[in-house]
Amino acid sequence: MHLNKITKENSIIVFFLLIFLSLLPNRSEAQSKETLDSLKMDSINKRRDEMLKQQVDIADLYDKLFHPHSKDTTKRKSGITIIPNIAANPTIGLQGGIKAVAGRVLGHKPGTFMSVAATSASATTKGILYFYIVHNVFTPGNKWNFQGSLVASKSVTPDFGIGIGQGKSYSGGNKIMTNPYRKPYVWHSIFYNFREKVYREVKKNLFVGAGVEFDIRKNITNPNKVAETETPYGIYNQKYGYDSAKNNANGFLFNVEYTTRDNINRAYKGMYLDVGLRVNQKWIGSSKNAALFVGDFRKYVSLSKKNPETVLAFWSWGSSVLSGSVPYLELSGTGRDPNFRSGRGYVVGYFRGTQYFYSESEFRFPITRNKLLSGVTFISAQTTNDLVATKIFQVWQPAYGAGLRVLFNKATRTNLCLDYAFGKYGSKGFFLGLNEAF
Repeated sequence: MHLNKITKENSIIVFFLLIFLSLLPNRSEAQSKETLDSLKMDSINKRRDEMLKQQVDIADLYDKLFHPHSKDTTKRKSGITIIPNIAANPTIGLQGGIKAVAGRVLGHKPGTFMSVAATSASATTKGILYFYIVHNVFTPGNKWNFQGSLVASKSVTPDFGIGIGQGKSYSGGNKIMTNPYRKPYVWHSIFYNFREKVYREVKKNLFVGAGVEFDIRKNITNPNKVAETETPYGIYNQKYGYDSAKNNANGFLFNVEYTTRDNINRAYKGMYLDVGLRVNQKWIGSSKNAALFVGDFRKYVSLSKKNPETVLAFWSWGSSVLSGSVPYLELSGTGRDPNFRSGRGYVVGYFRGTQYFYSESEFRFPITRNKLLSGVTFISAQTTNDLVATKIFQVWQPAYGAGLRVLFNKATRTNLCLDYAFGKYGSKGFFLGLNEAF
């Protein structure tokens, strides 16, 4: 069974992670260093304030223009950034709305990670209406971590078929299903998502958690009136017995998380690993029973002490259906990560499958001395299976691009991201968002 390959590779990551964790000091040793950590924290805060004084963000520019005699903005208490939510990419077209992002360290215990939250309401030129609330909260001392989101949208979902796209037809099988020429279909729907996970720290930086996730999609229609049997969506529904007008994917989440990132919005150093199992169950409203494995790994390496924001960043994300089936529009694929930021260069769902893996590397560097402007270059590759002949890891599709960063709030490292990326099959586009892709 080909899933063994995915399981084996993730087992290697977990194996080395457990070895590393076994070398960490136990809880009693960590507690004995609490006083020393407090003294170190004072020194860290002083260095942080000195660094912030040398940086300029959008609020600083505003103060200099309209409040030239204002006090030092490094003491600004508000970690909230409110901006017009103007965006553009091939999936949504042009977007207009409003967005708010907040960041704050809760309590005064040394080493507590920053908590972040965001909300947005927007509309796009492609008829998409989108509202969401998302949070990632660490209690003082990182005893608990709460991660969740609420989404309500009127969605327009492109459908390029299942598979990685090889630019050729198969001699057998269903060429519509694998769609080798990337002919797009479009599906409109009303979509709701609710996700909440609760993690408990069991060892320094290591968390174990559980939660629930509900994906509810209804009023699914094809505005081009293409016969359903001529679309990948319709063929998949017939194969697995789904209602073409509505479907749900509701399940329980079980996760293990390890994190040492110094900032969630824009990490300079550290790593993040989250692996878990999702179990969809019909008795809580899921259309079908299913079990899925999901893994997310990120690593950040700062290349300069003088300019710590000069960073090499690495990201790998993958998902595999272990048993049962999930609705077609909820299959993993391009841009289907929790933050919908993977696969710049392609529209969301350009490649999809029951097994999917994505990897990206990014070089981040400052442009101006005051750190108002920064730049990035990135390259990525993704692979998936189809239901005809291609297995995961057999074919990879690349993308690459570059972007500009504008510092909006230096205290929370919130920045505006403007990227242009290129993929295969003539796919390309401008991608605008708030905070780094990963």
